Parts: sequence; structure tokens; C-alpha cells
Amino acid sequence: MKPREVRTLTKVHLEEREADRKPLSLALIRRLFTFTRPHARTRNTLLVMVFLRAIQLPVTAWVIGTIMGGPISHLDTRGLWLGVLGYAAMAAFTQFTMYYRIKFALQLGEQVVHDLRNLLFHHLQKMPMSFFHKTKVGRIISRFTSDSDAMRAGIQDVLFITLVQGGQMLIAGGFMLYYNWLLFLVIIGMAPVIHALNRYFSTRLSAAYRSSQESFSRITATLAESVQGIRVTQGFSREKLNADMFAELLNDHARYNLRAGRTAGMYFPLLELNSQIFVGLVLLIGGWQVFTGRSDVASLYQFLMMTALFFGPIQGIANQYNQALTAMAGAERVFQLLDTPPEWTDPVDARELPSVNGRVEFRNVTFGYDPATPVLHDITFAAEPGRTIALVGHTGSGKTSIINLIAKFYLPTRGEVLIDGHDIRTLSTEGLHRHMGIVLQQNFLFTGTVMENIRIGRLGATDAEVFAAADALDCRDLVEALPEGFQTKMGERGAGISLGQRQLICFTRAMLADPAILILDEATSAVDTLTEARIQKALARLLRNRTSFVVAHRLSTIR
Repeated sequence: MKPREVRTLTKVHLEEREADRKPLSLALIRRLFTFTRPHARTRNTLLVMVFLRAIQLPVTAWVIGTIMGGPISHLDTRGLWLGVLGYAAMAAFTQFTMYYRIKFALQLGEQVVHDLRNLLFHHLQKMPMSFFHKTKVGRIISRFTSDSDAMRAGIQDVLFITLVQGGQMLIAGGFMLYYNWLLFLVIIGMAPVIHALNRYFSTRLSAAYRSSQESFSRITATLAESVQGIRVTQGFSREKLNADMFAELLNDHARYNLRAGRTAGMYFPLLELNSQIFVGLVLLIGGWQVFTGRSDVASLYQFLMMTALFFGPIQGIANQYNQALTAMAGAERVFQLLDTPPEWTDPVDARELPSVNGRVEFRNVTFGYDPATPVLHDITFAAEPGRTIALVGHTGSGKTSIINLIAKFYLPTRGEVLIDGHDIRTLSTEGLHRHMGIVLQQNFLFTGTVMENIRIGRLGATDAEVFAAADALDCRDLVEALPEGFQTKMGERGAGISLGQRQLICFTRAMLADPAILILDEATSAVDTLTEARIQKALARLLRNRTSFVVAHRLSTIR
């Protein structure tokens, strides 16, 4: 399929559109409903409510017709009161069933989406850095939000509402066949018209809703990029330009929604018109049968009531069909993410080293984020335990790539990276990271308190151990100077405290972890000269007896 041109906040590029698929896929539906298995009790109770609800409206209509054709026609007062009491009991039971059908449907939908989002999140935690390097944040967020919500609607609404309305049609059709088989055959003969309408519009609606979801995914991705880069946007006075580009994306999304709306706007009135034509035919043919004595008014009235129940659900089923298309598109994307395997995983017999001395060796390592374009070529070196290795070079020379390989965020394209003589491919990634501490130039702090962020280095650490780590770095007084000290709450990415304070917190986190291998990537670049001077001695203690890799552009950091 031809790539499509897409405008973003920075440039125009070509984006490959996902291939169109069938509007409804039994494989997707079957897989979607496997998520209801852990909640079989709720699902089965809901199915009972659906069955009861499907038969209640036709039976209620039959009761009304029976009262009209019986007690009322024969002026039977006692029969009328009994009939009304029976009808009242049926109506009350109908409302009871409807309440619990809706309740259990909402409950099942929430349970499924809860499990699905949990599964998605756990899957993302297993993905290597290369996946996040290639995938836009907005697209990932869309899998958790709009796509998951579409699947929720598919579970709690589409199937069970369709079963209720489809069952209502079947039962009403059975009554119609009983009352007047000839009129019923006339209606059945018109069924191919509805089938042709569904077939014609389904493909167009499927393409329209798929395009709408893809355009919305681009909006969320661009919005995330814009918020994260707001300082650059304002710093270079790009507000108006970015707003204009974002407006183009909104206009693009609106065009897809309007196209879907126009298609649906033609589809539903045509269905309604067909229903009205059918009712007209029933009146014409049924009236002729009454005139000729082949039927009676009571039977024709019963048939007309069942006709309303037979055609009434068509509009609702059509609406659910639209929702089903959206659910299928959402399910397709979510399952595509779940089915995306990590580029690499630890072997089943991966070793977890109980302790690490800290010897790091590169043997003929070649690496590229794109294997066709290496950034490291045949690198060989060894770092002995306790040594500090300085990585100095111009931007793009591969310094960060080296520490990414040491931390096992990526695997080498060729060659070996060894920790204490063990190829990192054979080591447990989680176990290896427990022996490493990393302080990066762009450090990430989670929403929460300073204490909680420091404890990420060692989750079971006591308050006293956290204070000791801060004392060792000679920065405890700087943390306690915050409004609430170690209990100071921070916003997303450490919002609310200065950049230098954020990095000091990350230093304390690394000290608390007490790693055998320490990685500092421009770790003091955001610390002012006075603060940097205070932590030089602490850094010396932090680096002592640890294999350390220091990436820096300033000589003071290396010294």
C-alpha cells in the first residue's frame, strides 16, 4: 500500500498505513472473549440475564395482544384485571432483569479491561529499549486508552446487546410465523435487501473508522511530543507554528470522522425506510386477508406488534455493528502490540550472579541501533574491578552506546560483552541490574516523595540507610532544605525542584544501591560549580572499589 504523508510538529514524513482487514474477524472475537474466562461466573450470569431479556419483550407484547383480543374484546372485567396483574408482574420482572443485565455487563467489561491493561503493562516492561526507541509514546498510550475502551465496549455492549436484540427478533419472528405464515414469508423475502445494505456499507464504515482511529493515534502522539518539548517550543517561539500544524492534524481527524458520519447517515435512514416499507406491506396484505375472511383483526394486531419488535432491533444492531468495527480496530492494534515479541530475551537457563567483582570486557563488539548502520565498530577493551574508565569524545561518537551495552539495555550486533568473564547474553538482566547503579544526564524521577525516589535504589532500605547515603554524598542538608525535606512531593519528572536537586537525588539513589558497577553519564552537568565541589570527595568514595564508567565533557568530572 502506498505510504501516506503525515505532518508532525517538526516535519512532514511518510507513514506506512496499516493494511485494511475484514471488518469483523472471528479470530479476533474469539481471542477477545478468552479474557472473560477468569470471570466465567459473571459472564454466565450475564448470559442468563441476556436470555431472559431477549424473551421478555416479545412475551410482554403477546400478553398485551392476548388481553386486547380476549378480556377486552369479550368485555370480561375479571379477565381484564387478571390480565393487567399478569402484565404488571411481567413488567416488574422485565425491569429487574434489565437492571442486572446492565450491571453484570458493566462489571464484566471493567474486569476484562483491567486484565487487558495489566497484561499490556507487564508486556511493555519486558520490551527492550530498542522497542521504545522506535515506537511513539502516543501510540503506546492509545493502546491503553482509546483502543482498550473500544474493546471494553465490544465486550459489555456489542455482543450482549446484539444477543438481546437478535434473540428478540428470533422470538418475535416465531410468533409472527405462528400468527400468519404468509405475511412472515413476505417479510423474510425482503431480508436480502437488508443483507445487501449491510454488505455495501460495512466495508466503507470499516475503512472510515479505521482511518479515524489512526488519525487520532497521530494526534495523541503529537500531543505527547508537544507537551514533553514545551520548553523548546517556547524557547524558539514556535507556539503559532506548532499550533497551526496541530490544527492540521485535527482537521485531518475531523475529515475522517465526517466521512464516517456521512456513510452512517446514509446507512441508518435506509434501514429505517426499509422497516417502514415492510410495515406498509403487512398492512396491505394483512388487511386484504381480513377482508376476505382468511384472518381476523386480533391476529393481525398481534402480528403488527411482533413486526415492531422484529424490525425495532435492526437500528440498534446497526449501531452495535459500528461499535463492533471500532472494537475490532482496537483489538487488532492491542493484540498486535501483545504479539510483538521482544527483540531479545534472557535464555531459560540465564544465570543470576550472587555477587559481581566488576570486571567488564568488550571483545570485538560492533553495534548499531539500526544493524545496517553501526555506531561502534570492532571495539575491544577491558576494565578491571575497581577501575574508573573515562569515556570522552564528541557527540555521536558512541559513548552512550557503550554504557547502554554494559547495562544490557541493548545487545551487541557482533562480538561479546562480558561481566566477570560471563557473556551478558547468558546472564539474567534483572539480576545484573541489581549490581549496577546508573546516574544519567537526563535523570527521571517518578511522581512521589524524595524518599520514595531514593528508595528505588534499594526498595527495602530503612530511613536511616537513606539518610546515611545522603550523608556520604554530603548532600543531606540540601535535601532537608526542601519544603518538606525527604517527604517533599514531586510532580511528573521531578517537577517542583531544581535540575541540580534532581541529580543529587539520583546520586543518593545510586549510593543507596551500593553497586559493583557504576555508570555516570554527564552526571554532574546540571550541578552548579559550588555543589559539584561539595560532591567531589563524595564521588571519590562512591567510585572507590567499584568499576566505574564516566562519560563527561568537563575535565573536572574526570579528575
